[in-house]
Amino acid sequence: MMFSVPQFIDVEDKIAGPLTWRQLLWMIGMGVTLLVIFNLIGQLGFIIAGVPIVLLFSALAFYRPHGQPLIVFFFHAITYIFRPKVAVWQRPTKRARKELPIVASQPVKREKRISPEELSRLARLLDSR
Repeated sequence: MMFSVPQFIDVEDKIAGPLTWRQLLWMIGMGVTLLVIFNLIGQLGFIIAGVPIVLLFSALAFYRPHGQPLIVFFFHAITYIFRPKVAVWQRPTKRARKELPIVASQPVKREKRISPEELSRLARLLDSR
């Protein structure tokens, strides 16, 4: 019995025309921000402040570097800034090394001398099989 497998499950549904929910919310947020700025400052200040705001919100809504939303990159950048970047490793002292138990999985090195006669006997044994 054949079953249809859903394709393109990573594509978000379009809600308003070509916009997804996230894009629509970013556009509404941009409109509200521009409305507040227009009411707080004059027309010249609105034009000067509005251009970077439109670019920022448009990038947040539509720009997807490496298939991830831009807000994810901002989040990772902020966590990178505030996360400690220095890892310090301290070598254990000689006293601490002596106290460490010997692990059974580590082979003990023993030198075994093989005589030439024993070596030739082993070679013949391997060649015969």
